[in-house]
Amino acid sequence: MSTPKLKLGIPKGSLQEATIKLFDKSGWKIKEHHRNYFPEIDDEEITCSMCRAQEMSRYVETGLLDCGLTGKDWILENESDVEIVADLIYSKVSSRPARWVLAVAGDSPFKRPEDLQGRRISTELTGYTRRYFQQAGIDVDVEFSWGATEAKVVEGLADAIVEVTETGTTIKAHGLRIIAEVLVTNTQFIANKKAWADPWKRRKIENMIMMLQGALRAEKLVGLKMNVPSAAKDSVLAQLPSLNSPTVAHLLNSDWLSVEIVVAEAVVRDLIPKLKDAGAEGIIEYALNKVV
Repeated sequence: MSTPKLKLGIPKGSLQEATIKLFDKSGWKIKEHHRNYFPEIDDEEITCSMCRAQEMSRYVETGLLDCGLTGKDWILENESDVEIVADLIYSKVSSRPARWVLAVAGDSPFKRPEDLQGRRISTELTGYTRRYFQQAGIDVDVEFSWGATEAKVVEGLADAIVEVTETGTTIKAHGLRIIAEVLVTNTQFIANKKAWADPWKRRKIENMIMMLQGALRAEKLVGLKMNVPSAAKDSVLAQLPSLNSPTVAHLLNSDWLSVEIVVAEAVVRDLIPKLKDAGAEGIIEYALNKVV
């Protein structure tokens, strides 16, 4: 009997490297081939295809792919009828959602979307942008941008742009000013509805999602392990902002304890000195691959 296959779409482009790294941390090794849109994956139950995030939801909707990763923005842009299985907030820049913003020249008189009545808007997200202005009752001319969208206003080719940003740095660097937030987006794992109704494929997808989310959750956490004299137990435990209750075990033939916790990496630099002052010794910090 042949092995069943799940057809998985990997987004090509800006999310490509971050997605492959996430799968690697989650337990799947994806090997790319130069000029090949069908990378290898070390799971005989999965076949991979690469396509642009802009097109992913269409391929999943039609069943050419069973599932894939793409942005919420492109699902809305294509008005795709797919099953949204999970939010996966990650990118090549940061671990926060991106924003599509409406931006104008820094010295322009436009302060609100309403001020752009009758003006020209340049964007790659044309369908969603048209609906955004239509719902607001603002008549604008939306044109597709093939790239270098930020420069369109500077060059006088558009009065405003709708462009995606995570930090706003590039927008500001081009001398532009954000006047409205059009859409907040993040990466989403989507599935073809027929595939989602298939028990084997659904279980395979659910297990994959569990591991991907576990890897993302672990990115901001670390483990701490330390030795604590019994007399200092209460003062040390009082310092611990653990994910759950800390693990405390007696060391063999000793009045010392072994204490282990999971904490946010951001607090470690301030926490370790406090633990030392409270009596902890031999403190070890270690990275986590997954928290499930």
